[in-house]
Amino acid sequence: MGRLKRGGIVAATAALALTVASCSGNTAGSDSSSSGASTAPAAVSGSALDLRGDCPATVVVQTDWFAESEYGYLYNLLGPDRKIDTAKKRITGSLVSGGKDTGVDLEVRFGGPAIGFEQVSAHMYVDKAITLGVVSTDESIQNSTSQPTKAVFAPFDVSPMMIMWDKKVYPNFTTLVDIGQSDTKVLYYETDSYMQYLLGAGILRQGQVDGGYDGSPSRWVTADGKVAEAGFATSEPYIYQHELGDGHSYDVNLQLINDTGYPVYGQALAIRSGDESKLAPCLRKLVPIVQTSQVDFMANPATANNLIIDAVKADKASVWSYSPGLAAYAVQAMKDRSLVSNGSNTTIGDMDQARVARMLQILTPIYAGQKKPVRSGLTPANLFTNTYLNTSIGLK
Repeated sequence: MGRLKRGGIVAATAALALTVASCSGNTAGSDSSSSGASTAPAAVSGSALDLRGDCPATVVVQTDWFAESEYGYLYNLLGPDRKIDTAKKRITGSLVSGGKDTGVDLEVRFGGPAIGFEQVSAHMYVDKAITLGVVSTDESIQNSTSQPTKAVFAPFDVSPMMIMWDKKVYPNFTTLVDIGQSDTKVLYYETDSYMQYLLGAGILRQGQVDGGYDGSPSRWVTADGKVAEAGFATSEPYIYQHELGDGHSYDVNLQLINDTGYPVYGQALAIRSGDESKLAPCLRKLVPIVQTSQVDFMANPATANNLIIDAVKADKASVWSYSPGLAAYAVQAMKDRSLVSNGSNTTIGDMDQARVARMLQILTPIYAGQKKPVRSGLTPANLFTNTYLNTSIGLK
């Protein structure tokens, strides 16, 4: 997925951006810092908020990048006793819902360089202590043979993946089709599966795409915006306008990859497929708590965003930075572009079988051509389930 080398974009200079890979093994000087010492009142024993006996004593969630607002619903679940561990690249604390301590802990681990840029689904099979991981539909399909995962909650109804261009340089571009009819170079991450779809659909042309993009803004700045570039609608548009430094500022337009006919569920919360029966009692209680947290975060993001900003700031060895402005922009983009929404019904976090089936239809021949065939007989039911959702929980 494109997020795997995204870190460089926030660095103030291209030189700093290009150090992301070399920082993957570094740790901060201090082992941890606390963001609070008090505890939340306990949930009533045996209630829907009491996870003791049903869930692991520590629910471990592996994300695919540093702390950021796209995963605010996870950080929103951490109680006031949470601790930021800069050495181990994680935040741990009581798992809290609606101000009540569920009786178990939550550990949110950072991804990207923290796990050597490994795909989360693959890392989940290396470290069996991980309960859930952040896995997009295309990654789940790609690894369905050797590292199968099943999504149980989709925080994004629409993936924030996009390709952007400078409004001033290309005032007449409105979609990627316009780019495809020009000679504009398109920079993207080589591992992004959607690019093969865009090429196969004739939206872009092979000769204009460049998979050598490393997450740094240097090529964009050098070209003074005379390229198009992959990224996320929740981050790069703000960063390129406000945070590049050295007098560089670019007002961009973009098209979501979803809107080209690639309906991927981005960064869904998934389990190892073989763990479902063991985790079912936990998931029946935990998934509705996660749903509620997403609703609460979208309504009141300040507490989780402050924790995210503090966590990034605490890690002095990291090149990743996260400003209050970017955090606020991310949440607003999720709202304005309906990236986080109930979709076609009143439920947050559910997935549509037809969309997943379409992803299978798109990607099966692509991965076969890459000598990475998907699991024989793979169906949408193997890739996700809405079983554990509470259908009454959604954005108001």
